[in-house]
Amino acid sequence: MIRKILKWTGITLLTVILVLVLLVAVRQNLTFEAPYPNIKASTDSAVIARGKEIAFGPAHCADCHYNGNADSVFKLGQEPALSGGFVFALPLGNFYTRNLTSDKTTGIGRYTDGEIARTLRYGVRPNGTAALDFMPFHNMTDEDLTAVISFLRSTKPVHNEVPEHTVTMLGRVINAFLIKPVGPSEEVPKKVKRDTTASYGKYIACSVANCVGCHTNRDMMTGAAIGEPFAGGLKFEEPGIPVLTSPNINPNTPGSRMYGWSEQDFIKRIRMGKLISYSHMPWNSFKRMSDNDLKAVYNFLKTLPPSKTSSSSK
Repeated sequence: MIRKILKWTGITLLTVILVLVLLVAVRQNLTFEAPYPNIKASTDSAVIARGKEIAFGPAHCADCHYNGNADSVFKLGQEPALSGGFVFALPLGNFYTRNLTSDKTTGIGRYTDGEIARTLRYGVRPNGTAALDFMPFHNMTDEDLTAVISFLRSTKPVHNEVPEHTVTMLGRVINAFLIKPVGPSEEVPKKVKRDTTASYGKYIACSVANCVGCHTNRDMMTGAAIGEPFAGGLKFEEPGIPVLTSPNINPNTPGSRMYGWSEQDFIKRIRMGKLISYSHMPWNSFKRMSDNDLKAVYNFLKTLPPSKTSSSSK
């Protein structure tokens, strides 16, 4: 009797495992529907200049889509080519940033404006699959999204065949059941007024620079927020590099990194750039932001209610 129970238990477990393996395999390339934003790239020099300001400033595209030291290139008075190839080595696999130059075979030149805009706003690639939420620009205004795409269209084409992602078994399981497109959290405005108000600062901090993404603790498997916004606690772990934890940057929380900071303290620190060589924060992109943009971010942070967490880790 015991042998029969063990036999059927084994058969049942094997069947469950086989079904799960099959499900994981067939769900690797799920496709999703999402609208194509009505975005058309412009050749207007002012629009392109605004797109460059966003891409090389608060959106910090060069920190991921340039496979090298972007700051050293900026210091030479040059612009880093956003040709991709930088790898994020994660427990889920190795994920390579895409080529954003205008190259027609390996870059964005092969895609329409609508396809690029849909990827950025809704997280749906041109082939319909879900993109990992590394670029949370879902609430970026139509005006700024147009500017960014216009700038990328204007870049010199760089032929760089970026490797495909290599996904671990854990990554395949996560991809099969948990990875879905992430779209706007609210109605996306056509444009926003650029000033020093907290309202505009919130837009930069949450929809462009993604301060909230790194300074909020998250589940690294799903990307879901599990901590208070801007209260820090997200651990960055890479082989051979000391573990860094994002600090609490709520200036109204005693013990936080920014507690007691004035507006000038905040701007001065950003202008200093990267002080810890292995810091994950894109300091050298953020220090390119205008004083008014930084004032707006500071004014927004000052509106936050005190958080329960006062971590001030580096």
